Parts: sequence; C-alpha cells; structure tokens
Amino acid sequence: MSNLVTFLIIGLVFSPIAGIMAGLITYEEYTHHYSGNREPLHEALRTGVFAFLVFMGLSFLAGLFLGYFINP
Repeated sequence: MSNLVTFLIIGLVFSPIAGIMAGLITYEEYTHHYSGNREPLHEALRTGVFAFLVFMGLSFLAGLFLGYFINP
C-alpha cells in the first residue's frame, strides 16, 4: 500500500497545479470569445476542477496498478 500512498501524495501536489494551469489557459482563451467576465470564469473553474479530478484519478489508478503488480 505504500505505492498507493506515494502516488496519492504526488497527486495531491501536482493535481492542483494542473487544475490551476488548465483554468488559467481556459480563462485566457475564453476572454477572447465572450464580452463579459462571468462566462469565462465559470468555464475556467469547471475546466480546472475537471483537470484536478482527472489527474488525481490517474495518480490513484497508477498507485493501485503499480501496487498490484509490483507487490502482489
């Protein structure tokens, strides 16, 4: 189980960074397509949360996969 804990810690460190970067990129791009600030901000938050969840899930699955095959 130490592999799972290691990958969860890695996920908790890097997943927020991925979410913030995805949100910033989305916000910057959507400000060119909308006249107001509310729509781009809403889409950027949705994208950031989704990116965080995806990368956190991938790190969890990597920890499970490696823990299962390395230490059976």
